[in-house]
Amino acid sequence: MGVEMDPLLHAWSYFRRRKFQLCSDLCSQLLAKAPGDQESDSEFTVFQAAWCLKIRALTEMVYVDEIDVDQEGIAEMMLDENAIAQVARPGTSLKLPGTSQGGGPSQAVRPLTQTGRPITGFVRPSTQGGRPGTMEQAIKTPRTAHTARPMTSASGRYVRLGTASLLTNPDGPFLNVAKLNLNNYAQKPKLAKALFEYIFHHENDVKNAIDLAAYATQHAQFKDWWWKVQIGKCYYRLGLYREAETQFKSALKQQDMVDTILYLAKVYSRLDQPLTALNVFKQGLDRFSGEVSLLCGIARIYEEMNNISTAAEYYKDVLKQDNTHVEAIACIGSNHFYSDQPEIALRFYRRLLQMGVYNCQLFNNLGLCCFYAQQYDMILSSFERALSLAENEEETADVWYNLGHVAAGIGDTSLAFQCFKLALTNNNDHAEAYNNLAVLEMQKGRIEQARMFLQTASSLAPHMYEPHFNIAVLSDKVGDLQRSYMAAQMSEAAYPEHVDTQQLITQLRQHFARL
Repeated sequence: MGVEMDPLLHAWSYFRRRKFQLCSDLCSQLLAKAPGDQESDSEFTVFQAAWCLKIRALTEMVYVDEIDVDQEGIAEMMLDENAIAQVARPGTSLKLPGTSQGGGPSQAVRPLTQTGRPITGFVRPSTQGGRPGTMEQAIKTPRTAHTARPMTSASGRYVRLGTASLLTNPDGPFLNVAKLNLNNYAQKPKLAKALFEYIFHHENDVKNAIDLAAYATQHAQFKDWWWKVQIGKCYYRLGLYREAETQFKSALKQQDMVDTILYLAKVYSRLDQPLTALNVFKQGLDRFSGEVSLLCGIARIYEEMNNISTAAEYYKDVLKQDNTHVEAIACIGSNHFYSDQPEIALRFYRRLLQMGVYNCQLFNNLGLCCFYAQQYDMILSSFERALSLAENEEETADVWYNLGHVAAGIGDTSLAFQCFKLALTNNNDHAEAYNNLAVLEMQKGRIEQARMFLQTASSLAPHMYEPHFNIAVLSDKVGDLQRSYMAAQMSEAAYPEHVDTQQLITQLRQHFARL
C-alpha cells in the first residue's frame, strides 16, 4: 500500500499543473476542517496556506493580462475629459491617423479600417477601431474582432468577469469582501498580495482592491514598488490616468520592471500622447536592451500612427530577439504583401504554418500570396482549407470575397459574381463585396442595379473612397453632374491623394464654369 500524498502538497501540485478547479476543490476540503485541528508550519498554519492557495486558484481561473487587453468603449472615447489639444499637431496624435505617412503603401493599395488606419497583419484590441470623431461614427465602428456592434463601455468585460466568478463556486462567492477587515490583512504581506489579486481579478471590486493596496502601502512605509503598481492599475481601471501615471513613475524609481514600463506607456497611449509613450519605451530599452515586449510596443505605436516602414523595422528587431514572435512575423508579412512583394510575404506566412499556426486567416493569406506570386497550383487548395477552418460567417465571407478577386483576375466574371454573392450571403454588411458587384453590374450595362450596390457600399463604409468614386463616374456617364460632383468630393475627403478623383473634380468644375 503506497503512502498517500499530503493533501496540501497534492493541491499545490494541481496548481502547478494548472488544474485550478481540482486544486480549489481539494483546498475546500481542507478548509472544511476546524482551523484549530491544523498543525502550523514555520510561517502559516495549514488552514491559512489552503485559504491562500484556494484564492490563488480561483484568481487564475479568470485571470486576464491587463497589459495587452484594453478596449475603449463609446463612453470612454466620446466623453474623454483628458484631451489636451483638440487640434493636435501632425504626427503627435493617435486621433489623426493620416497625419504621418512613413513611406508605406498608399490607401489605393492597402485598405483602411473605419477609423482611417491601415489594416494591420495581426488583430489586437486597439486595431479594430480608433478614436472616432463623431458619435455616429463611434456607433458604426466595430469594437471587437468578432462582432460589428460597438462596445458600449470598457467595463463590460469586467462585469462579465465578476459575474462569471460565481460559476467557480456554486454555493456563492468564496469570500464576502465587504465584511473583511482589510487593514488586518494588509499587515500580512504574503496573504495581502494573494487577496488583492482575488478581489481585483475575480471579484472585480476595484474600490475594495484599492483600499487594501493603500493600507498595504502604508504598512510597507511606501517602499514596496509592487503595491504602487497595483494602485496604478486600480486608478487606470477607474479612468484616473494622471493618478495612475504618478504611481507607475514612483514604482519605477524604486524598481525597474518591464511590466511597469508597459503600464506607463499604456497610460500615455490612452491620454493620446504617443510620442511620450515612445520615449518611455525607448528609455526602457536603455535599461532592458533587446526586450521583446518593449520593441513590440514601439512597433505598435508607429503602426497606429501610419508610420508603417518604421514599424516594420522594429518588428524586424523583434524577430532578431525572438524568431518565433507570431505578431511580428504576421505584420512583416502583411507589409511585404501590400508593398507588392507577395513572394517574400509567402515565406513569412509559411513560417507561421511551420510554427503550428493553423487557422482560416493564415490559409486565406497564403492563397492570396500564391495568386499574386503566380503560384497557381496552391491557390484553390489554400482557400478550400481556409473555408473549412472558418469559425464564423464573417471569416467565410472574407474568403469568398478573396476568391472573387482571384476569379476576376483570371477573367471569369461569372465565377467572380457568384463568389461576391456568396460573400454577401455570409455577411450582408460586406461593403467591399457590394462595391465589386457594382463594378461587374456596370460592365454588364445594368446601371440602376450598380447604383443600388454602390449606394449600399458607401453607406456601410463611408471611410472607403472606391464606392464614392464609382458613384461619381457612374453619375458622370449618365449626365447627373451634380450627384457626380458630390460623390467625387466625398471620395476626395476619404482619399485626398487619389489622382482620378482630382481629375474628375477639375473636369466637373470646368464644366460648371461654362454654364
